[in-house]
Amino acid sequence: MQKLLKLKPVSYVNGTIYLPGSKSISNRVLLLSSMANGITCLTNLLDSQDTQYMLAALKKIGIKFFLSNNNTTCHVHGIGKAFYLSDPISLFLGNAGTAMRPLLAALSLNQNHVILSGDDRMHERPIEHLVDALKQGGAILEYKKNIGYPPILTKGGFVGGSIILNGSISSQFLTSLLMIAPLALKNTSIFIHGNLVSKPYIDITLNLMKCFGVNITNNSYKSFYIKGNQQYKSPGNYLIEGDASSASYFLAAAAIKGGSVKVVGVGKKSIQGDIKFADVLKKMGAIIDWGDSFIVCTRNKLEKINLDMNHIPDAAMTIAIVSLFAQGTSIIKNIYNWRVKETDRLFAMSTELKKIGAVVKEGKDFLSITPPVLFKFAEIDTYNDHRMAMCFSLICLSGMSVGIRNPNCISKTFPSYFEDFLKISKFN
Repeated sequence: MQKLLKLKPVSYVNGTIYLPGSKSISNRVLLLSSMANGITCLTNLLDSQDTQYMLAALKKIGIKFFLSNNNTTCHVHGIGKAFYLSDPISLFLGNAGTAMRPLLAALSLNQNHVILSGDDRMHERPIEHLVDALKQGGAILEYKKNIGYPPILTKGGFVGGSIILNGSISSQFLTSLLMIAPLALKNTSIFIHGNLVSKPYIDITLNLMKCFGVNITNNSYKSFYIKGNQQYKSPGNYLIEGDASSASYFLAAAAIKGGSVKVVGVGKKSIQGDIKFADVLKKMGAIIDWGDSFIVCTRNKLEKINLDMNHIPDAAMTIAIVSLFAQGTSIIKNIYNWRVKETDRLFAMSTELKKIGAVVKEGKDFLSITPPVLFKFAEIDTYNDHRMAMCFSLICLSGMSVGIRNPNCISKTFPSYFEDFLKISKFN
């Protein structure tokens, strides 16, 4: 039987939250540091399931690293080139997309023999567009179960060249190609077919590659040109900024039931697109103050929104919850890629929002949400999705308790979330 966490009604939120490191940045810099020349000291590394899967995979590949006692500082001894394995291995990556996709690409560079697999949900998450692109560059790949999905075997062979990539499902496919292309034998040109989703995540990748000494040509996100035969160079020390997606829950709590909440670790100088969540809150009526590395949200009257949120798909889930406390019907658009995340998030959000009394219309790529007349108590199914658990914790700001099933699913990205949330919460 699943564990149930019951959250009592919270009457007020106020305080300061120090954010854990960004998941998106943590797994990218772990991979780049491993392939770079030199030792990289990473600080504020996220300690969560997804980073643990990446670290376990790198260890099996033969990368030497040293973790601090609290797992948030890591010295990575880079090998200065692409991975080369003399013996076949298999890697289990759970449901960590930020490990599965880039590692598949990185291990396709040499004549390696690696099977990459994950949990049941990972085996339902599409990878075909990345595989097709890698094959165009010479990689030899073989599906081990269902065509288009992991588990998958790579035998290496990627040399670069001219590649057409469908960018409509996941930005992680392009991120994976961009990170390996500098190490390929040939120059690489990547042409994007369709509309590229989640562009801010590509900006994170480009920014990090630049920190490791590699620049690429970006032609308005329509095509990318990368010189081959390059080498990543360690920046020495790299401080990982706080997780902007994780910040969204605390900023939202302030907008709904503050007081003010200050999140420390992201701000005006952040390289993460999810800081634009704060702009959406401001549009809805919340009061937002910015610093270089912090954001403060203060409560104000909230109004409905009707917005395209393709650029911040993870944080858009939190906006769905905030809309329950706004005046009128809110519409969140262009979020089809919710369907290929840790769960089908469009279906999951729609189903659970209805349980607490909201009127919801679920489209192929949008949600329409009308707030409840009265909030109902519900036990929320989390679908083993960390963001479902964190989003629906905010229902306790409605004056009604809420039950969260399988609350430990937050360990994927934010193991201390509930503890931190309660720190800023006040009860009658």
